[in-house]
Amino acid sequence: MPNAQDAARSAAIAEYGVLREAPGHALEGLTALAASVCGVPRAVLNIVDDRHQHQVAAVGFEPSVCAREDSMCDRVFQQPGQTVIADARADPRFARNPFVTGEIADVRFYASTPLRTPHGLPIGSLCVFDDEVRELAEHETRTLALLAEQVVDVLELRRLTRELRRSNEQLAQFAGQVSHDLRNPLTALSGYLELAADSPELAAAPHASAALARAESAADRMAALVEDLLDFARIGGSARREPVSLADAARAAVADLEAQLAATGAVVDLGELPVVEGDATLLCALLQNLLANAVKFASADGRAPRVEVRAARIPGAWRITVDDDGPGVPLEERERVFGLMQRGDRADPRVAGLGIGLSTCRRIVQAHGGRIGIEEARLGGASVWVLLPTDD
Repeated sequence: MPNAQDAARSAAIAEYGVLREAPGHALEGLTALAASVCGVPRAVLNIVDDRHQHQVAAVGFEPSVCAREDSMCDRVFQQPGQTVIADARADPRFARNPFVTGEIADVRFYASTPLRTPHGLPIGSLCVFDDEVRELAEHETRTLALLAEQVVDVLELRRLTRELRRSNEQLAQFAGQVSHDLRNPLTALSGYLELAADSPELAAAPHASAALARAESAADRMAALVEDLLDFARIGGSARREPVSLADAARAAVADLEAQLAATGAVVDLGELPVVEGDATLLCALLQNLLANAVKFASADGRAPRVEVRAARIPGAWRITVDDDGPGVPLEERERVFGLMQRGDRADPRVAGLGIGLSTCRRIVQAHGGRIGIEEARLGGASVWVLLPTDD
C-alpha cells in the first residue's frame, strides 16, 4: 500500500494534471534545453507516482512508463540536492539497475535534479544521461537545477490557469442562478418607490420625500451594481479603466449602508482618499463590502463600532486600508476567509451572511491587478488592506 508521502505526491501530481495532458511545448523545450546545455544526447522529465515512473517528455528516445523498482530516479529523487554520476556501473545504487545493465538501456553518465513543488514535495526529476562516461561542469549543474525549477513553475502555471478557469465557470454559473432572485426584489422595490414618490401626501412631508429620493437612488445604484457584477463574473473578471474618485465611491458606499450604520451606531471615518484608475462600479462594490463587513462583525458584541478608511502612497501603488475595532481575524484564518462561502471562526453565528463578500473583494482587486490581505488593525480589530497599482 502507498505510504503517506506517496499519497501526498499522487495528489499533487493529479492537481498538476501532468499525466493526463500532453507535455506541451514548454516542458518539451525545457527538457531539450537540459540536454543541450549539458552536452548529452538524452534527457527526460520523469514524474514518479506510487507505482510507476512516467517519462513525460524526452529527448533522444521515445518516452514510456516503467515500474518504480526499475527506475534510476526512484533511488534519489526524494533526497535533497542533485545527483551526478560519471559512471553508473561504479555506483552501488545503480550498478544492477536494468537501465545500466543493458536490460533496458546502457546508461553510464547520469545526472538528476529533483522536481519539488512549492511546498517541498518531490514529484519526479529532470535527468540527463549518456552511454559514455563523462562529467558535468559546475555551470552545467547549476543550469540543470534552474531548469528543474522552471519545470515546476510551468506545472504551477498550468494548475493555476486550470483552477482559475474552473473558478470563473463556477462563478458564472452562480451568477446565473442568483441573478433572477436579485433582480426581482429590486424591480419590485423600485416600482413601489416610484408609486410612493408620485403620492400627493409626500408634498406635505419634505423629510419623507428626501428619504424616499435617497432610497430610489440607492435602489438604482444597487441594480447597476448587480448588473455590473454579473457581467464581471460572466466575462471572467475584467475591469474597465477610468479615473475613479475613491472618496466619491466611499461616500456612496456609506450612503448605501445608512440604515446599517444607524442601527449599530457605527462611526465611519473617511480619510483623504485618492483618484485611481479602475472600474467605478466595482471599486464602489469593493468599499461597500469592506465597510459592511467591518461594521457587521465589529457590532456583533453590541458596541457601536468604529471604522477608519485610509490611503497611503507607496512605490507603484496606492495602499487602501479599512480598519475596525472588532474581534479581528486570527493569523491562521487570514487566507481562508477570502474563499467563496468562507467565514472566520470568530464570526458571530447570529450575524447573517454567506461568506461571499471577501471572495468578491479579492476578485475585484485581482481584476485591477492588485492584492488584498488582512492584518491586525491599530484599532484592535481587523485591518483589510488593498494595493491598487499605479502607472508610475
